[in-house]
Amino acid sequence: MCAHGERYGPAGAVGRSPPATLTVVTAEETTRPGGQTGKQTDGAVGGRPRYAYLGPEGTFTESALLQVTGPEESDLVPCTDVVTALELVRGHEADYAVVPIENSVEGGVNVTLDELSSDDSLSIVGEMLVAVTFVLCARPGARLADVGRISTHPHAWAQCRIWITSHFDGVVHVPATSTAAAAALLASDEDPGFDAVLCSELSAREYGLEVLARDVADNPNAVTRFVLVSRPGNTPEPTGADKTSLMVHLPDNEAGALLRMLEQFATRGVNLSRIESRPIGDSLGRYSFSIDAEGHVAEERLQAALVGLHRVCPTVRFLGSYPRADGVPTQLRPGTSDADFRAARQWLARLLGRDDES
Repeated sequence: MCAHGERYGPAGAVGRSPPATLTVVTAEETTRPGGQTGKQTDGAVGGRPRYAYLGPEGTFTESALLQVTGPEESDLVPCTDVVTALELVRGHEADYAVVPIENSVEGGVNVTLDELSSDDSLSIVGEMLVAVTFVLCARPGARLADVGRISTHPHAWAQCRIWITSHFDGVVHVPATSTAAAAALLASDEDPGFDAVLCSELSAREYGLEVLARDVADNPNAVTRFVLVSRPGNTPEPTGADKTSLMVHLPDNEAGALLRMLEQFATRGVNLSRIESRPIGDSLGRYSFSIDAEGHVAEERLQAALVGLHRVCPTVRFLGSYPRADGVPTQLRPGTSDADFRAARQWLARLLGRDDES
């Protein structure tokens, strides 16, 4: 069922190297970069592609979606949670899904990481960045002094906790499935069980709420990263400024297994922009690693790293190669270009040819 909500959990990060610069839009902007929509698949109805996303209208997820497409050219399907949006793509009921995957304050979105890694039925084909800002809003006529219970998503509450505690004494958090869902409920329900919501200004306008305070986030530079997900077969062409996402399991109870896995990237000059641990779930102490590597699977050094991972790790899952949202070109270490790899293979082929002749 598709209606309200976006659910995602806390981080399990063990390391992160954020880009030096971020190209982001605010929730009010709808700039649409080209080259991310891929090919139309059989989820399209009447020639229009279908995009599932975390609703309701007014969410930060919708802002990310509007960087890619809009209602004049696609059917937009708001969904109750990450799982529902991705299941629509798996079931060929939607062509694409837009879901949050990482927040600069709270870290990885666990449900997205786990769902993408659970099988080979989905592939990331793009990413979008949205600057996350919050307002405190209520029904028209309300005052700050009237606020005793505030509803919002747990991630939003965590990002505004210091401001809340410095402006209110004993206020209660009422968790919601999304910031926009909280705003919609406050606007439509006579007794929602809370007095105010933390949401985007776009949501406040969407649902006719009055803004009591702006810029309430503790970190004014917070950014959420979203991914555009399709079924396999739509891998975008390399641009020179790309990411490749992977999920890797380590061998059990093997000293140095993590180091050996990381060496597969380091020896080929592949930089990692994100690495997070996630429990495999079958027993305590068994973890997989969700990884973003700089580069594209079409590049020789990424292919060599994948071959190395396949040799030393029991499970390696390719989740997609796609253009970086910030457009920063990959910096190649000397000896790691495609031409360097081809030259090395040609040299080896000549050696083997002389051996055969002797």
